[in-house]
Amino acid sequence: MAHTDSRTLRRVLRREIAGTIGLLTDEHDFRAMRRYRTFTFDDHATYLKQIEGLLRTRALQGSHTTVTLFDPEEYADFCERQTLDPDLPSSRTRFTAHLARTGPALPYEGQPLADLLAALVDEAVRQATWEYATTLLARLGPCASCGEDIGRAAFARASQLLARILDTAPPGDRHLVCSVTGPPETLIAALHTTDTGGALELDETEALEFTTVLALGLATDSPGGLVIRVSAPDTPDRVYGWRLRSNGLDPLTAGEVFDAYCTDITSGDLISPESNVDYCRPPDLGEEKPSQGHHH
Repeated sequence: MAHTDSRTLRRVLRREIAGTIGLLTDEHDFRAMRRYRTFTFDDHATYLKQIEGLLRTRALQGSHTTVTLFDPEEYADFCERQTLDPDLPSSRTRFTAHLARTGPALPYEGQPLADLLAALVDEAVRQATWEYATTLLARLGPCASCGEDIGRAAFARASQLLARILDTAPPGDRHLVCSVTGPPETLIAALHTTDTGGALELDETEALEFTTVLALGLATDSPGGLVIRVSAPDTPDRVYGWRLRSNGLDPLTAGEVFDAYCTDITSGDLISPESNVDYCRPPDLGEEKPSQGHHH
């Protein structure tokens, strides 16, 4: 009886333990792990099928599981730094625990594995974009003329502009996208807000990433733009935007917004405009042009 009670208690305790799974998302990473003798899978499709089955089983048992991206190169570096044998399951477990604290990770909530993989990759891109933009801002250093930290000033300016954009937008849910073009690639950040009727709800991490990318564009005077789409019940969606300029934003005309949304970026061919969408000039942000920027 005592033995049965102990097993029952252990099953109860297992449901209290949160788990993390490091996932090999593509064939390239999967093949890289096959060099380790203790990694026993030899087919990526079978591996993914087993992972999905394990996730479902844990969910049915009431266990919470977080999924993160397992990168073989980062794993090898981690093992070298920690003087671990990479060909041990315990080393992979320690690396996965490290990823749960530092890398992109999402909870499994019963969604198809393909959807979870796509969301994980998007989360990884978001995190990498924010880290890269933050690093570039920090490297700008102080202004040679006035001594003010350029990156910090640009972030404050970007925060101010974002607040004005949200304050002046018509009622409805807002979807904002900011893109900054520069070597080696274009950085893109998105922000979603929900209009509850009394206040706007937004993800603070998204807002931080969005503001950082906007700040980088302002600080470096890089080509870029910011567009917003406002959706509300029983009314057409409104789409408008701005062109980034040093320390500020220039409003796009309704025609420029239309052209941007109705032109194929690859071929340059025209695309039919969406129905029930108004392409318009942005509202006045209600601020004077800044008297100075860090381009004295």
